[in-house]
Amino acid sequence: MLQYLTKSEYETEQAARAFAPRLKEGDLIYLNGTLGMGKSVFARALIRMLCDDEAMDVPSPTFTLVQEYEGVDFPVFHYDLYRIEDEEEIFELAWEDALYCGVTIVEWPDRLGRYKQKPAYEITITAGDDANFREIIIEPIKT
Repeated sequence: MLQYLTKSEYETEQAARAFAPRLKEGDLIYLNGTLGMGKSVFARALIRMLCDDEAMDVPSPTFTLVQEYEGVDFPVFHYDLYRIEDEEEIFELAWEDALYCGVTIVEWPDRLGRYKQKPAYEITITAGDDANFREIIIEPIKT
């Protein structure tokens, strides 16, 4: 288990950058946390590291539901499932392809319902007493 305590978006990005070298093709990452916890901030920094492009535009997939990026070693898929209403919708979003040919990052993984698979990493971001404080717990899941 890894734990990061952050006090700013920059520090949350630094945590993602430190974690990125652990990832390999086929990894599935679930990002958990309530609205405004920094899931997209973490995902954006992770994607930029995997694509080796710190200036790359990485929009949140809130409305598109999925964004695909060409990483240095493999594709990177970023899902934001907040807006899906039926777990079956995941199959309209290249879900099966993403699981086998890159790194897949999923915000709001509980929306997968019965299609939620065992991830490689479960990441949970929670707030502390200070509005800017975040605790980021990264748990590798043994398959």
